[in-house]
Amino acid sequence: MAKETTPRSRTTSGGDARVTPRVLVLHGPNLNLLGEREPHIYGHTTLADIDAELAARGRAAGVEVISLQSNHEGVLIDRVQQARADADAIIINAGGFTHTSVALRDAIAATKLPAIEVHLSNLAAREEFRHRSFLTAVCVGQIAGFGAASYRLALDAAIDILGARKPSAAESSSNPKQKGR
Repeated sequence: MAKETTPRSRTTSGGDARVTPRVLVLHGPNLNLLGEREPHIYGHTTLADIDAELAARGRAAGVEVISLQSNHEGVLIDRVQQARADADAIIINAGGFTHTSVALRDAIAATKLPAIEVHLSNLAAREEFRHRSFLTAVCVGQIAGFGAASYRLALDAAIDILGARKPSAAESSSNPKQKGR
């Protein structure tokens, strides 16, 4: 069953309603079993741990992170299509759909949003059928082989792409435009 976390938040600044930049993180089939499924390949970190870390990291950078996991291709495609209206970037670990889903590839391409493909394992070091990704060509990049850290690296990349990093205290005090915010 697909479960999405974190409702859309709005912030107000100086009376103007502004929407916090939003990164949609999609997890494909079998990723709900992280921590127990083939830990020698995928590690011991659970999907809940990954999602919690991404949400906290996003908050610290002024970015809202929402996550959805589904074992169903159509649910992922529907959510990618919805992202056109409510997300600014996509991080996707499509699991086995990476190697089979032209429909998911086409949905990502249609969003015109920056998308980052993520994999826990190094696909090139695995079975031959895992060497081909239908998604890579429509993503701005692929991060693979770093276990759960692959997601953190992807979020950092998405934040950089969106230009949404909060300035440090030193940057804020040295930049007159940042004062009074």
